[in-house]
Amino acid sequence: MTTQDHSDGTVVTSYVEAPTNTVTAGGVNFVYRELGPKGGIPVVFFVHLAATLDYWDPRIVDAIAENRHVIAFDQRGVGASSGEVPDSIEAMADDAYAFIKALGHDTIDVFSFSLGGFIAQALIAKHPELVRKLVLTGTGPKGGKDIDKVAGITYYDILKATLTRSDPREFLFFNRDVKGKRAAKAYVERTTGARTEGRDAPMPLKGFRTQLKAIKKYGRGTPHDLSKLTQPTLIANGDNDRMVPSVLSEDMHRRIKGSELIIYPNSGHGGIFQFHQEFAPIAAEFLKR
Repeated sequence: MTTQDHSDGTVVTSYVEAPTNTVTAGGVNFVYRELGPKGGIPVVFFVHLAATLDYWDPRIVDAIAENRHVIAFDQRGVGASSGEVPDSIEAMADDAYAFIKALGHDTIDVFSFSLGGFIAQALIAKHPELVRKLVLTGTGPKGGKDIDKVAGITYYDILKATLTRSDPREFLFFNRDVKGKRAAKAYVERTTGARTEGRDAPMPLKGFRTQLKAIKKYGRGTPHDLSKLTQPTLIANGDNDRMVPSVLSEDMHRRIKGSELIIYPNSGHGGIFQFHQEFAPIAAEFLKR
């Protein structure tokens, strides 16, 4: 069994220390980071709207990488990956497939958040044999109620964040009560303060707008038949998700046979980050099973 290691041979178990690599697939140079013990089926992380490699919460990644090979990557046109952001979720799923195949993997587990969950569902609809296990967090099904309204909420919260010189995720992902504000600050600190060297390139504004267009299309699209999903699936969200309504997590739970559902109280879109101490071991155990 080989390991994802530093030049001195030690296994990288901390996301903050994971080196950034590049692989070319379909004419795109995809940047990615991997950590944890190699060998077996990797867990591929699918990131959210406007996010790059630096946006993953190390508390969750590290918990899973303790005994699993973890891969996080930037989609086409995101961060330091080359090319232009595609204008459909399906095209993003095709890129993800090309990336996974370029790394030589025939079977993966998926950990997804928000937009990443849309892409993961589109990937499974086309390549059901590729994915063994699925984690869907802060996300919803194709054609889901109010997903097409994400752009409006996002622009409104970005404006509020700009006026208060805050990170937009503090408004988009967390409730604006005392606990929510505290959790928001801690989360932003974990994702922006920990890695000081070798940070990813920022998300280009044009690409961000294209992602929003793709989300709108997805929200108005014909739903996937989720009853066909045979993968063991873990679904999680906060009970007050303003971006991808929490009822959509319940909707997916009803439609995906045998799926498990966790709804965290008094929390928003970033419920899994607010409750990372509870959620990280549950996700790690689900993926280890």
